[in-house]
Amino acid sequence: MTPRLKEKYRKEIVQNLMSKLNYKNIYGVPKIEKVVVNMGLGPEGSEKKKIETCIKDISAITGQHPVITRFKKSISNFKSRKGANAGLKVTLRNDRMYEFIDRLVNIALPRIKDFRGLKDSSCDKFGNFSFGIKEHIIFPEINFDKVDAIRGLDITIVTTSQVKEDTISLLKEFNFPIIKDTEKKKKKIKKIIKVDKKEEKTEKG
Repeated sequence: MTPRLKEKYRKEIVQNLMSKLNYKNIYGVPKIEKVVVNMGLGPEGSEKKKIETCIKDISAITGQHPVITRFKKSISNFKSRKGANAGLKVTLRNDRMYEFIDRLVNIALPRIKDFRGLKDSSCDKFGNFSFGIKEHIIFPEINFDKVDAIRGLDITIVTTSQVKEDTISLLKEFNFPIIKDTEKKKKKIKKIIKVDKKEEKTEKG
Protein backbone atom coordinates (compact mmCIF):
# COMPACT_ATOMS: atom_id res chain seq x y z
CA MET A 1 0.00 0.00 0.00
CA THR A 2 1.31 3.43 -0.99
CA PRO A 3 1.16 5.93 1.92
CA ARG A 4 -1.66 8.47 1.73
CA LEU A 5 0.63 11.52 1.81
CA LYS A 6 2.90 10.11 -0.90
CA GLU A 7 -0.10 9.86 -3.22
CA LYS A 8 -1.26 13.32 -2.19
CA TYR A 9 2.15 14.79 -3.00
CA ARG A 10 2.20 13.26 -6.48
CA LYS A 11 -1.40 14.08 -7.41
CA GLU A 12 -2.13 17.37 -5.59
CA ILE A 13 0.82 19.03 -3.85
CA VAL A 14 3.15 19.10 -6.89
CA GLN A 15 0.52 20.88 -8.99
CA ASN A 16 -0.34 23.30 -6.19
CA LEU A 17 3.31 24.27 -5.65
CA MET A 18 3.92 24.67 -9.39
CA SER A 19 1.15 27.27 -9.60
CA LYS A 20 1.95 28.99 -6.26
CA LEU A 21 5.73 29.16 -6.61
CA ASN A 22 5.83 29.49 -10.43
CA TYR A 23 7.80 26.33 -11.09
CA LYS A 24 7.80 25.28 -14.76
CA ASN A 25 9.52 21.93 -14.33
CA ILE A 26 7.97 19.17 -12.19
CA TYR A 27 11.42 17.98 -11.11
CA GLY A 28 12.26 21.44 -9.75
CA VAL A 29 9.37 21.37 -7.25
CA PRO A 30 10.67 20.97 -3.67
CA LYS A 31 10.03 17.70 -1.86
CA ILE A 32 10.74 16.17 1.53
CA GLU A 33 13.96 14.19 1.28
CA LYS A 34 14.15 12.67 4.77
CA VAL A 35 13.08 13.07 8.40
CA VAL A 36 15.64 12.76 11.21
CA VAL A 37 14.38 11.99 14.72
CA ASN A 38 16.76 12.36 17.70
CA MET A 39 16.29 11.42 21.34
CA GLY A 40 18.89 12.55 23.90
CA LEU A 41 19.77 10.04 26.61
CA GLY A 42 21.42 12.38 29.12
CA PRO A 43 22.52 10.67 32.36
CA GLU A 44 20.61 7.52 31.30
CA GLY A 45 23.17 6.87 28.56
CA SER A 46 25.21 4.59 30.84
CA GLU A 47 22.24 2.46 31.98
CA LYS A 48 21.50 -0.54 29.73
CA LYS A 49 17.88 -1.00 30.83
CA LYS A 50 17.08 2.69 30.29
CA ILE A 51 18.65 2.60 26.81
CA GLU A 52 16.59 -0.49 25.94
CA THR A 53 13.33 1.25 26.93
CA CYS A 54 14.34 4.35 24.92
CA ILE A 55 15.09 2.15 21.88
CA LYS A 56 11.68 0.47 22.22
CA ASP A 57 9.91 3.85 22.45
CA ILE A 58 11.63 5.48 19.46
CA SER A 59 11.25 2.28 17.42
CA ALA A 60 7.51 2.27 18.15
CA ILE A 61 7.19 5.96 17.21
CA THR A 62 9.16 5.81 13.96
CA GLY A 63 8.71 2.18 12.91
CA GLN A 64 12.49 1.83 12.52
CA HIS A 65 15.35 0.69 14.77
CA PRO A 66 17.55 3.62 15.93
CA VAL A 67 21.29 4.13 15.78
CA ILE A 68 23.08 4.96 19.06
CA THR A 69 25.07 8.20 18.73
CA ARG A 70 28.16 8.82 20.86
CA PHE A 71 30.01 11.89 22.11
CA LYS A 72 32.97 12.88 19.92
CA LYS A 73 34.59 14.99 22.65
CA SER A 74 34.76 15.03 26.44
CA ILE A 75 33.11 18.17 27.86
CA SER A 76 33.36 18.58 31.65
CA ASN A 77 30.52 21.15 31.88
CA PHE A 78 28.06 18.70 30.34
CA LYS A 79 29.57 15.72 32.16
CA SER A 80 30.07 14.02 28.80
CA ARG A 81 32.85 11.53 28.14
CA LYS A 82 34.29 10.80 24.70
CA GLY A 83 32.75 7.61 23.28
CA ALA A 84 29.87 7.59 25.79
CA ASN A 85 26.27 7.18 24.59
CA ALA A 86 24.79 10.57 23.67
CA GLY A 87 21.42 9.67 22.17
CA LEU A 88 19.37 7.76 19.62
CA LYS A 89 18.92 8.69 15.99
CA VAL A 90 16.52 7.51 13.29
CA THR A 91 16.61 8.64 9.65
CA LEU A 92 13.34 8.03 7.79
CA ARG A 93 12.99 7.99 4.00
CA ASN A 94 10.35 7.05 1.40
CA ASP A 95 7.20 5.24 2.69
CA ARG A 96 8.13 5.23 6.40
CA MET A 97 8.87 8.94 6.20
CA TYR A 98 5.43 9.76 4.77
CA GLU A 99 3.68 7.50 7.29
CA PHE A 100 5.52 9.19 10.17
CA ILE A 101 4.64 12.70 8.90
CA ASP A 102 0.97 11.66 8.62
CA ARG A 103 0.88 10.51 12.26
CA LEU A 104 2.92 13.49 13.44
CA VAL A 105 0.73 16.18 11.83
CA ASN A 106 -2.71 14.64 12.25
CA ILE A 107 -2.44 12.80 15.59
CA ALA A 108 0.66 13.74 17.63
CA LEU A 109 0.95 17.55 17.32
CA PRO A 110 -2.76 18.23 18.09
CA ARG A 111 -2.29 16.31 21.37
CA ILE A 112 0.27 18.83 22.68
CA LYS A 113 -1.17 20.90 25.54
CA ASP A 114 -1.76 24.57 24.61
CA PHE A 115 -0.28 23.98 21.16
CA ARG A 116 -0.38 27.10 18.98
CA GLY A 117 1.72 25.97 16.03
CA LEU A 118 5.29 25.60 14.80
CA LYS A 119 7.20 28.87 14.34
CA ASP A 120 8.47 29.72 10.85
CA SER A 121 11.82 30.72 12.41
CA SER A 122 12.48 26.96 12.83
CA CYS A 123 13.32 26.88 9.12
CA ASP A 124 16.89 27.56 7.96
CA LYS A 125 18.27 28.73 4.60
CA PHE A 126 19.14 25.20 3.47
CA GLY A 127 15.63 23.75 3.39
CA ASN A 128 15.68 22.20 6.87
CA PHE A 129 12.83 22.62 9.35
CA SER A 130 13.76 21.66 12.93
CA PHE A 131 11.67 21.66 16.08
CA GLY A 132 11.55 19.99 19.48
CA ILE A 133 8.86 17.96 21.21
CA LYS A 134 8.99 17.99 25.01
CA GLU A 135 6.88 14.87 25.61
CA HIS A 136 7.20 11.74 23.48
CA ILE A 137 3.94 10.43 24.94
CA ILE A 138 1.96 12.54 22.43
CA PHE A 139 2.49 9.72 19.92
CA PRO A 140 -0.31 7.12 19.99
CA GLU A 141 2.21 4.24 19.84
CA ILE A 142 3.38 5.02 23.39
CA ASN A 143 1.36 3.57 26.25
CA PHE A 144 1.30 6.28 28.94
CA ASP A 145 0.75 3.75 31.76
CA LYS A 146 3.94 1.85 30.91
CA VAL A 147 6.22 4.90 30.54
CA ASP A 148 8.91 5.21 33.24
CA ALA A 149 9.99 8.74 32.21
CA ILE A 150 8.85 11.42 29.78
CA ARG A 151 11.47 12.15 27.15
CA GLY A 152 11.94 14.81 24.51
CA LEU A 153 12.48 14.49 20.78
CA ASP A 154 14.19 16.66 18.18
CA ILE A 155 12.77 16.38 14.67
CA THR A 156 14.43 17.72 11.51
CA ILE A 157 12.62 17.66 8.18
CA VAL A 158 15.11 17.89 5.31
CA THR A 159 13.77 19.15 1.97
CA THR A 160 15.29 19.75 -1.47
CA SER A 161 14.31 23.43 -1.31
CA GLN A 162 17.00 26.11 -1.08
CA VAL A 163 14.57 28.93 -0.26
CA LYS A 164 12.99 29.36 3.19
CA GLU A 165 9.61 30.52 1.82
CA ASP A 166 9.40 27.51 -0.53
CA THR A 167 10.17 25.11 2.34
CA ILE A 168 7.37 26.58 4.45
CA SER A 169 4.94 26.46 1.49
CA LEU A 170 5.80 22.78 0.96
CA LEU A 171 5.24 21.86 4.62
CA LYS A 172 1.98 23.79 4.76
CA GLU A 173 0.73 21.63 1.89
CA PHE A 174 1.31 18.65 4.18
CA ASN A 175 -0.86 20.45 6.79
CA PHE A 176 2.03 21.42 9.10
CA PRO A 177 0.63 24.09 11.47
CA ILE A 178 3.28 26.75 10.80
CA ILE A 179 2.80 30.25 12.24
CA LYS A 180 4.80 33.49 12.01
CA ASP A 181 7.33 34.07 14.77
CA THR A 182 6.36 37.45 16.25
CA GLU A 183 8.98 37.30 19.05
CA LYS A 184 11.88 37.91 16.65
CA LYS A 185 10.14 40.96 15.22
CA LYS A 186 9.60 42.35 18.75
CA LYS A 187 13.31 41.89 19.55
CA LYS A 188 14.28 43.72 16.35
CA ILE A 189 11.94 46.62 17.20
CA LYS A 190 13.46 46.87 20.72
CA LYS A 191 16.98 46.98 19.23
CA ILE A 192 15.95 49.78 16.84
CA ILE A 193 14.45 51.79 19.73
CA LYS A 194 17.66 51.36 21.78
CA VAL A 195 19.81 52.53 18.83
CA ASP A 196 17.56 55.58 18.34
CA LYS A 197 17.87 56.49 22.05
CA LYS A 198 21.67 56.20 21.90
CA GLU A 199 21.78 58.49 18.86
CA GLU A 200 19.59 61.03 20.68
CA LYS A 201 21.96 61.04 23.69
CA THR A 202 25.05 61.53 21.50
CA GLU A 203 23.37 64.42 19.67
CA LYS A 204 22.44 66.11 22.99
CA GLY A 205 25.93 65.50 24.40
